[in-house]
Amino acid sequence: MKFLLKSAVAAGLVLSAAPIAVAPAAAEVIKGIGVVNINAVIANSNAYKTAEQQRPVTYKAQYDAAKAKKAQVEAQLKPMVDKFNVDSKVPNPNVASLQQQAATIQQIEQAGQRDIQTIMQPVALSSAYVEEQINDKLDAAVDAAAGKAKIGLILSPDNVLFAEQGYNLTQQVLNELNTLLPSAQLVPPQGWLPRQLREQQAAEQGGAAAPQPSAPATSGR
Repeated sequence: MKFLLKSAVAAGLVLSAAPIAVAPAAAEVIKGIGVVNINAVIANSNAYKTAEQQRPVTYKAQYDAAKAKKAQVEAQLKPMVDKFNVDSKVPNPNVASLQQQAATIQQIEQAGQRDIQTIMQPVALSSAYVEEQINDKLDAAVDAAAGKAKIGLILSPDNVLFAEQGYNLTQQVLNELNTLLPSAQLVPPQGWLPRQLREQQAAEQGGAAAPQPSAPATSGR
């Protein structure tokens, strides 16, 4: 099983996932059933939180360039939007002119968004790279926590209406993940692509995906 916590890129800025509170673990789990909040595990993992703190520093040039581009586009659009608003309020407005103005405004705005996405591409790749490293360890973390707690069935909170705290295995999985992956490499190797794109390319080529450079092995010991 694979899990993914997606990062968002909006207005030229990557939005960090808000930390999700992890409830304290109970002394024992009842009847071999556990509930695990995978999003909480990921967002509260040492690897994820450290990467979120380091990324704005490592990629400061990209963040600054994206902000500058956003301000430039807004400054370019403001007089055009103001004119459009004024022209649209006059008696018997020129509909053809308004349509042309609106189309021009939209074109400039979309071009600006594409430019910002291009600027922020290294940041997006960094986020995907960290998430993939975490995902690669999640199965093992869940298996280890389940084995230690003698759990035979694990559910997600979305599938549970109510459960005693004794069923909550989230903290145990988080502990195992932090042991397996104390930290993640922030900057992906040259030419690295997210797994979904690698698999898509492999499918198009009709063969196995080319091996990707991986992060150096880490140990919690």
